Formats: sequence, structure tokens, C-alpha cells
Amino acid sequence: MDPVVQFQNVTKAYGQAVAVDDLNLTIQAGKFVTLLGPSGCGKSTTLRMLGGFEIPNSGRILLAGKDVTRLPPNKRNVNIVFQDYALFPHMNVARNIAFGLELKGLHSSAIHKRVMELLALVQLQDYAARMPSELSGGQRQRVALMRALAPDPQVLLLDEPLSALDAKLRQQMQIELKSIQERTGKTFLFVTHDQEEALTMSDQIVVMNNGKVEQMGDPHTLYSRPQSVFVANFIGDANLLRAKVVGADAQGTALTWNGRQVGALPSGHAMKQGDSVLIVVRPEALRFLSVPSGEGFAGKIRKRVFKGNHTSMTIEVDDGSQLNALVHPGESEAISGEDVWLGWNPRAATVIRDESAAG
Repeated sequence: MDPVVQFQNVTKAYGQAVAVDDLNLTIQAGKFVTLLGPSGCGKSTTLRMLGGFEIPNSGRILLAGKDVTRLPPNKRNVNIVFQDYALFPHMNVARNIAFGLELKGLHSSAIHKRVMELLALVQLQDYAARMPSELSGGQRQRVALMRALAPDPQVLLLDEPLSALDAKLRQQMQIELKSIQERTGKTFLFVTHDQEEALTMSDQIVVMNNGKVEQMGDPHTLYSRPQSVFVANFIGDANLLRAKVVGADAQGTALTWNGRQVGALPSGHAMKQGDSVLIVVRPEALRFLSVPSGEGFAGKIRKRVFKGNHTSMTIEVDDGSQLNALVHPGESEAISGEDVWLGWNPRAATVIRDESAAG
């Protein structure tokens, strides 16, 4: 399948500040792709360059194989949804959705048919005559989405559109957004700093940092196999354990940590015996063992926090470092101050370079 979007060596700077640095990125058609990263990482600038609202200093942007780098927004077959929705307050729901179709000069009957199809997609058929002020936040969000989809863009750009919603509605809209994308088959390019949001909706996540792509992949791979300290820490919580490589092959990596031999999945990086590395162990991957084991290690619970559907624990091990564990009801009833025996399945951990030891 041919890519629908390509960034080729794209750089964008504002004076001396480089927002996007030599970006190379390919997006396949029909996917929900999220640009994820902290404020200032370049994700919104990337989105705005694709939309035509910013022009790169160098490089090319291709849309379905066509160079659109310097085309104005109205000459690109994309549309954008901003976080403030930007609905026309003096137009009712139907006219808001019809706006882009009217600009195209479509016949009124075709416009009406398209508007009603889109309203049916989000169960708002009975709201066609309502004004934006008469809608809830979630309803306004749905109308903004349908207005953006009405002209049938190749790519829909979404710049943190859920950030103004309360937590419960935001979770509902995450599911609905993904459902809309799947039902329409459109390419969605979504910008957020919210890791849970990205993991929930995306087919592919592009993690950005300092204007560059740190890692790109499906949500499960990024969470379970991060390739840098930044990705490990930014997507979910991570225990980072400093270790030495004893041996590595296609089946896994043998390591020494805290005076004992442990294992982890093979890394995407080439590693040799004696290399300093970090083992990434997610809190939920730590397991409480009923009896001491040669594959486990001792610890003492220093803090226990009940969070409803799980309990978070801080555990001190014998070298003085602290690990975070996440346990679900029935997994462990250990209390603060109690000595415990822990371990992890080597296939639930991965290895990354220890960047502080590089050179």
C-alpha cells in the first residue's frame, strides 16, 4: 500500500529555535496515527506543516505522492479539528457540517444527504437544527468532527481535540474517535501529550522529543519494547535497573543486576558481554513469590497506596534502590514494612542502552 503522508528531511525553525529537526516520517492510509510527546517536542508544528499552516525551512511533504510543501491549506486535501472546536456560533448543527460542502458548490440535495449520513454516524440526527450553544461539550466535539469529515479529506488532522473535556467524557470520546476512524476508513493524524489517550486509540504511535522521532510503532511494542530511556519513562511507568550484559542471543539477554543473574527480552540494539545497560521492568511485571527462589530477590515494602482497581507499592531492595510494583486484588496482601520476595518473567522485561554510561 502506498503511503498517504511522507515527511522527507523536514526541518522547521523559529529563529534559532529548531522545532522539528530533519524529520523523516511515513504514514500509511487508513491508519489512526498519533504524534505523542511533551510540550515543545514538535508534534503540533508537524501537524501544522501538513495542514499548510506552517512552511518548513527545508525538506518535502508529500500527500498521496504529491508535493504539497508550499501549497496553502485550501489546496491540500486535508482538514483539521482544533481543541476549541471552532464551530460557527450563528449556524445550526446542519449548516456547520454543510459549510465545507457549500464551498465546494455541491447541489443542496447532495449536501443534505451527506450531512444526515454524518449525523447518523454519531447519533445526532435529531440535533440538526440545534445551535452550538445548545449542545454539550461532547456533542460539540462530534459536530466539529463531522464538519471536518464532510468534504471527504484524505487525512484528518486532530490537534489535542479532547483536552477541554472532563476525564470521563474524554475516555468516552477516545473510544468513539477510534470507532469513527474505523468506520470511515480515513487516515487520522492525532496530536496529544496524553500517553493513555495514545495507547487507547492508535494503530501507530510516533513518540517525539526535541523535534525528532524517538521511536515509532504500535502501542503494545512501544510499551513493552521501548528503545530509549525517554520512551520507557514517557509511555507508562518504568523501573530502570542498571545491569551488565553477561551474554545475548536471539532468545534473550543474560544480565547481572544487584549481584544476581537475571534475564530480559533481546534488545533492538547490538550488545556484547560487559556492556552497561538498563533493564526496563514495568510495575505490573513484578511478581510476589510465595517462597524465596534462586530467580528472585528480597525487598521490603516501604509504601502501599490503594487506588481502587489496583494497589501501588514502593519496595526497597538490598542495594538501597526502590522499585515500583502494581498489584491487583488477590495478588498480594503484603503490608508496609513487610519483607517480600520478588521476581519477574524475563519475557516481561527488556533491555536498553544505559545512556549515562555511553562514552
